[in-house]
Amino acid sequence: MKASLIFVNARVLTMDDSMPHAEALAVSDNRIISVGSEEMVLDHAGPDTRIIDANGATLMPGFVESHLHLFSGAYGQTLIQLPGVKGFDALNAAFQAFAATRPNEGLLLAQGADYEILGAGTRLDRHALDRICPDRPIAVMAYDFHTLFANTAALKAAGLLNGRELPVGNEVVMGDDGFATGELREKFALLPVLDLRTSGGREMLGMSGIEPPVTPTPAEWRDDMDILKQGMRFAASKGITSMHNMDGNRHLLELLRDVEAEGGLLSRISVPFHLTRDMPLSELDRATAMTADFSSDTLMCGRVKIFIDGVIESGTAAMIGEYSDKPGLHGDPIFDAASFAEAAIEIDRRGMQIAVHAIGDAAVRIALDGYEAARKANGPRDSRHRIEHVEMIDPSDVPRLAELGVIASFQPLHAPVGENPTSRSIGPERAPYAYAWRLLHETGATLVFSSDWPIVPIDPLLGIQTAMTREPHLPGLPDHRLPLHEVLAAFTCNGAFAGHMEQKTGRLKPGMLADLVLLSANIEATPVDQIADIGIRMTVCDGRITHEA
Repeated sequence: MKASLIFVNARVLTMDDSMPHAEALAVSDNRIISVGSEEMVLDHAGPDTRIIDANGATLMPGFVESHLHLFSGAYGQTLIQLPGVKGFDALNAAFQAFAATRPNEGLLLAQGADYEILGAGTRLDRHALDRICPDRPIAVMAYDFHTLFANTAALKAAGLLNGRELPVGNEVVMGDDGFATGELREKFALLPVLDLRTSGGREMLGMSGIEPPVTPTPAEWRDDMDILKQGMRFAASKGITSMHNMDGNRHLLELLRDVEAEGGLLSRISVPFHLTRDMPLSELDRATAMTADFSSDTLMCGRVKIFIDGVIESGTAAMIGEYSDKPGLHGDPIFDAASFAEAAIEIDRRGMQIAVHAIGDAAVRIALDGYEAARKANGPRDSRHRIEHVEMIDPSDVPRLAELGVIASFQPLHAPVGENPTSRSIGPERAPYAYAWRLLHETGATLVFSSDWPIVPIDPLLGIQTAMTREPHLPGLPDHRLPLHEVLAAFTCNGAFAGHMEQKTGRLKPGMLADLVLLSANIEATPVDQIADIGIRMTVCDGRITHEA
């Protein structure tokens, strides 16, 4: 068989224990047909074969981005971006520049703000935002998308200035003056303000599992497709060949199907159905239908996403003990134990995978108890249910992930560096079991690493470096760093396993689908603190070059 692509003079990292390294690889159509010595692989060269000299750089399986929000991440690039912005003057300048270009927009929205964007110990509120813009609704989304800060005009327009009763785990924070401070916590508090937008908005619907209330016009449909294409091009430039999206609805799947029909699908994409606390379990019929209608190797459903709690920074992560810096606060779970167990049993009965957002140790326990209940009710199966984030875990629950076959889905860039609001809330007693990558790895749990884009940058090489170099944020804490090959597995073959694709992707060996990335250097010979500086020379997904530097 003649090859369409051959890589020679490469440091091939196969992630295949039977042959961990090779020097050349051949691809025909969308399959790997040969891995081994140059002499052996070059037997597949023909007159139309493109031969690529890797110059001694690493060729490895394409990165599996196991947790991201593609649509909102891509659309967010059109909004005010605040990562790195500090201080009132810089925040004001960002808004003024953006406002001038959006004279008719119903809500001026910024994303990516640090909780202490105005300075250590200072919380953003409506009064600070009123100084920026008193007469137009504006809002600032915290980097984790769990807290929104709105000005008075936005609160009035959304009907929140005087507060509102909301489901457990959601809150309009009220001030001593009897009015909302401007801080809005979790989905049901955020949505009334986000609904003020007059452009976009469909990219966030997957977070609620709902469909667009009004059928998009052809122009809006095309706009959404173009946004997704831009996001996939950006991801391909980072070496990504598979994505596990973490919010979804049929609208997103149908958009991606049209993108694929035009040849613009640059990655394998798994899109879940998002089950929220207010939905009856009969809504899972929609998840079953999405799974039946989208089940190819390139575009698939088969998964349900659930939020059990919020985040540490806003006090909405559910903890067993109280927050170390907020006496009496534990954080209310969005799904209580009984409700989640009921949902887990039904989803598991339908044969779908479950991925739960669980950050606090109480939320992680609710997830594990629910998965255990599903196993008892339906019998053991190769479910590969997941816990996303696992930022804290009680010591008694540590062995349960491996015992139940639960995948631990971590984001290296989420771990705190030094003292900050997150580390203060966790406190020193819980800190040894926070972001405990190595601990869970050593118990036999399957680890996958990812970014959670747009919460943090989508950059696997930065994630790899962080997972290898992260130092304890307090003296005396366990070292949870992992060595290179374990980290690479969490970004490749383990991610394929989490997506039930390990027989097709995640390793480089004959017969596997041709998903691979050629780096600009030998990652094994690169100092660990310089891995993030390695470039992506080429990305190949399904045998097709999706990025070339």
